[in-house]
Amino acid sequence: MTETLQKTRRWFVHSKKALALPITYLILFVSTMLLISVTYVFAVEQVGNQQPSFQVLTAKQDMTTLDQDILSVLSQPGSSATLDFRDSGGQLNIEPFSNNLTLTITDNFDVNQTVFNEATGQIVYDLQSSIISNINLYLNGDSNTITNQSGSSPSQLYLASTPQGPQIQLGYRPSLTYSAAGMENNQAVTDIRVYVINLSASTPLSLGGELPLKISCLSTQLSTETFQVSNQATSVEVFSQLNNLSGSISVPISNTPNGAIINLQLVSSNVSIEEGIA
Repeated sequence: MTETLQKTRRWFVHSKKALALPITYLILFVSTMLLISVTYVFAVEQVGNQQPSFQVLTAKQDMTTLDQDILSVLSQPGSSATLDFRDSGGQLNIEPFSNNLTLTITDNFDVNQTVFNEATGQIVYDLQSSIISNINLYLNGDSNTITNQSGSSPSQLYLASTPQGPQIQLGYRPSLTYSAAGMENNQAVTDIRVYVINLSASTPLSLGGELPLKISCLSTQLSTETFQVSNQATSVEVFSQLNNLSGSISVPISNTPNGAIINLQLVSSNVSIEEGIA
């Protein structure tokens, strides 16, 4: 009886040792799978939280590239560029009838004339997410409605907060240059040139998803108006009103007892944005 009991005990001890190794592996396996599952859930949640930021970054990059493509075809009628606008979760809107621009020249004495008044168009990307830092920020350009600074971009690429939600807005402001041009009929001559980028020939569009775009320069138009300026004037102002904002540039002029002549040249580059062929 004692011998049988001892054999039973030895068998039980060996059985416990034999089961210990598989049970240990099973515990390790279950623990590892639990750790992987928790890590996966956490990673998916983090990626989901970061997705709006990725979409905003992608939309910024594509709108910046679109701006660069528009600038690259200016004053080259017949030239074009293509862009595959990626899906950033929002909607691209091409609005040829918005962004109204009014240009007026005055010497504060005898001259006060509007020389341009029409829509120049803009492009708006409606962002899906409202979780954005640094809202109401210029990505390119600034709030000035006209510029003559050397190297200053005519672009106004703006990350805006609107009642419709966050948007990236792309439009263009006029830029101005001037120079003395000698004498004519005993009057000092100043040439002023104003450059306008006009997107009003674009095709109206409101689409989401991935979108091929074609950017084309249709034409460049040059028109000139000449103004006789009073001999009291030492400068003329070119006022620019763009939507609800306004600004001006003062152009110094040479004058004589016979007055001065101002040649205002308006150079309009007509650019079309339309859906391309995928």
